[in-house]
Amino acid sequence: MTPIFDKTISEILIERLIALENHFNADVLFYFGEIRESVDMLFRDVIEELRDKPKSNTICIILNTPGGSAETVEKLVRIIRHHYKEVYFIVPDAAYSAGTIFCMSGDKIFMDYSSALGPIDPQVFNGKNWVPALGYLDKVDELIEKSRNNTMTAAELIMLKELDLALLRRYEQARELTIDLLKGWLVKYKFKNWHTHSSTGEAVTEDQKENRAREVATCLGDNKMWHSHGRPIGIIELTDTVKLKIEDYSLDSNLKKLIRDYNDLICQYVRRTNSPIFIHTRETII
Repeated sequence: MTPIFDKTISEILIERLIALENHFNADVLFYFGEIRESVDMLFRDVIEELRDKPKSNTICIILNTPGGSAETVEKLVRIIRHHYKEVYFIVPDAAYSAGTIFCMSGDKIFMDYSSALGPIDPQVFNGKNWVPALGYLDKVDELIEKSRNNTMTAAELIMLKELDLALLRRYEQARELTIDLLKGWLVKYKFKNWHTHSSTGEAVTEDQKENRAREVATCLGDNKMWHSHGRPIGIIELTDTVKLKIEDYSLDSNLKKLIRDYNDLICQYVRRTNSPIFIHTRETII
């Protein structure tokens, strides 16, 4: 791309981003790409630069990600919550796995009918690749059950014997961390204004918030329900099955246009430049 073309696109994107900031009365940050260990310091610097010229104590994060590291998500949440009182996530397309975990740290989640979150199957590096942990744990549970029922084949017995127990424990720890993060964040942030039950009008207790958070974490982490690490979970499933409140902007024509005008253009630009990680604010483009 020519410098003139890049400059023109950048000016249009800033104009559209500021329109979103004005709508939400908030800072806006766009994140595209995997959530890996290498991004936390970069993310910190972007947030600090944005806070040098503060517009609001609220930030809207427009998130497009296939997932990544739950540990890195925890670092990003710590950075954001140090600087902002309110955090909104906007998911125009999809935020899977660790992206879904990230969204659960927000006070609100905005999606439309075509958006998707995903099962919270944490990804763990096995020395060669990033792999979904729950798939391995489910397979081990299956083999153990077969052993208990004396139905295991010789080939399956060999597979079970060759499992790396230390790596298996890492998968278990990744699952436990994911559940703990969701439970803590949902109670502290997403459920903080949940004071009465909509059906009865009775007061909501802290124990009830914790139980509801545990149910959400368990549901989103249930491989037997979702079957696939990359399964898209839309608004209907999130509200009816997971029982999670989502801000649906499908019928808000003004907000939908603001989000799509910005998101669709910047995603086309990112894919054309083949950038693995792309962060954009009114102060920074990386």
